[in-house]
This record gives sequence, structure tokens and C-alpha cells, in this order.
Amino acid sequence: MAQPMAQSMGQRHFLDLADLSAATLRGLLDAAHARKAARAGLPTAMPDPDQPLNGHMLGMVFDKPSTRTRLSFDLAMRQLGGQTMLLNQADTQLGRGETIEDTARVMARFCDIVMLRTGPHENLTAYAAASDVPVINGLTASGHPCQILADLMTFEEHKGALEGRRIAWFGDGNNVAVSLAQAAALLGFELALAVPDAFMLPDDVLAWAADKPGKITRCESPQDAARGAAALVTDCWVSMSDDPETAEKRAAAFGAYQVTQELMALGDGAIFMHCLPAYRGKEVTAEVIDGPKSVVFDEAENRCHAQKTILTYCLGLDA
Repeated sequence: MAQPMAQSMGQRHFLDLADLSAATLRGLLDAAHARKAARAGLPTAMPDPDQPLNGHMLGMVFDKPSTRTRLSFDLAMRQLGGQTMLLNQADTQLGRGETIEDTARVMARFCDIVMLRTGPHENLTAYAAASDVPVINGLTASGHPCQILADLMTFEEHKGALEGRRIAWFGDGNNVAVSLAQAAALLGFELALAVPDAFMLPDDVLAWAADKPGKITRCESPQDAARGAAALVTDCWVSMSDDPETAEKRAAAFGAYQVTQELMALGDGAIFMHCLPAYRGKEVTAEVIDGPKSVVFDEAENRCHAQKTILTYCLGLDA
């Protein structure tokens, strides 16, 4: 029987921030800051001096379109000394009936680690359960942990320590909000939610967070959430998978939750954050996202540094 190719060192998946301890999440953030600092002044394509993933292959599977996730993982792997292989939905046999499990087993023979960006979270967990190599959640409908690691890193760069601070979220209680709530619970900061009841974060997420060090506050109005916040955060109101009728209903539901200069002024010297893509005049005004308090492009850049720490963590090379 043919033998599999060499497997990754370690077997740590990165699927959901709720799977991590506070100490592990804190360690990932510290490592991301250190990786970024160590690259100061280096050309983008120059590898990191230590190249810890030299000889390693990252497989990237995109069931959903991507800009920042694709760019950041590709560059992160190259800077760590490794290489990447990219598969879009049209490039795999999944669309022709091959099971997720079979795809996972095949990719494990060619890759040391896999990043999957997909829709249902169940696709991710099924893939990870069948995989002989670590799997990273590049986005599912239930969570976006890679994005939040970059967001927390960006917050600390601009506002300092997270513990005890207030971050306000506006609009949809979506996958990004879920991962941010998990981070708040673990790291001891407050997440103030300005979210319509019909779009609130899942009950099980709020229940899981209830006995953790952080605080999740459901606010009566966007103004209540913004008061005293060190950062105001939002996301687009309409998903790429929404039909026109659904999109119209969602836009109507979230109209009062637009992040404006008036909301920003209620914060405590607040910065504005958004995972992008953003739609000016919808979830945020142009004067906010293009203004001096916006750090959205720092967030985008920090995706690379955050991914690097996730990759080395999953491969057991973070010590």
C-alpha cells in the first residue's frame, strides 16, 4: 500500500476562538506583534529571517470569493519560507459530488496544512475531522477567527491594552460578531452590541460567554453602544449569497445602525474598524471610513501577520 507523504509537525486545528484558552489567544496576539516588528523595513517578498515553514506547503480552498484572506495567507506562507497551492470551487471535484471527507484525505497527501473558506460551518468541521493535517477556518457562516485576530492586533496598536476596554459592534450579529464576542469573553474586554433582536448573535454563543472574564452587553440603541467605546466596529449588511429581496429587507432593518460621525463622537477617542469590503453610505458613512480615525487598512495589512502566527501555531512551530 502506498504510504502518505510526510505529515505536519503537530495536529492543531484553528476552527473557532471558543476552542482556545485565553492564554493561547494572548500568545497568538503577542506573536503576531513580534512577527510584524521583526519585518520592519524589509521588502514585502523577502522571507522572514527564521523561515520556520521552509519546505512546508499550504493548501488553500476557497468555496467563497476572497481578497484579503487569499492575499494574506499566500504572502504569510511565503514570508515564513513555505509555498502555497490554491483551489477555487471550480477547481475541485466537490462541485461534482466528491465528498468533503475524500477531498480532505487527498489534500493531506499533498499539503502540510490547509485553509478552508466555505459556507456552512459543518463543512469545516467535517473537513477537519477527516484531515490528517491541521485545518484553519478562513471563514464560515458561523465564525471568522482569523479576521478577529488581526482586528485585536490592530486595536492594540492604536489603543493599547484590551482588558477592561469597550468595543462597540453595530448591525448584523454575523460570523465576525460571533468571533469578536468569543475574543471579548476570553480576553476580558466588553463587547457592546447594537444589534436588532431579529439578527442577534446565537443564544448558545451568548450563553458560552456568560461566565467568562469578558462582558457582552446588549444595548438598547446604537448611541448606548457607542458611549465610552474605544472602537466602533461594523460589517456589510448584505451577504454575497443574499437574493435582492433579502438584501432589501436587511438594509431596511439595519438603517438606524449606520456608523456616523455623530456615533464616533460618543466614543472615547474611538477608532473605526471594518473587515472589508465596505459599502459607503450603507453600514458606514464615507467621512468615517475615509477619515482620520479609520484603521481599516491597518486591519487588512495585519491579516498577514496574524495568519503567520496561526500557521506556526497549527504546525507546532510556535515555541
